Amino acid sequence: MSPNETSRTSGGGGSRFGDALTPGRIGTAALAVVTPVLVFQNTREIEIRLLVPEVSPPLHLALLATALIAAARGYVTARRRK
Repeated sequence: MSPNETSRTSGGGGSRFGDALTPGRIGTAALAVVTPVLVFQNTREIEIRLLVPEVSPPLHLALLATALIAAARGYVTARRRK
């Protein structure tokens, strides 16, 4: 073992629970809690123009679709990084 490497068992290393709470995971958990609240509190109907046609979905469906697209894109990006 080199001087730069440390063992988890010696010197009171990190715990598994502490390693699981990264800033990215905390942010993701916060978004997972806030997103449904935001989506389902906005129920009025809106107009969206998709190039030529105009659709009038409820705002919560538009927000939900956007969140799902963003989550899928994040998943694909994370998979490519590995």
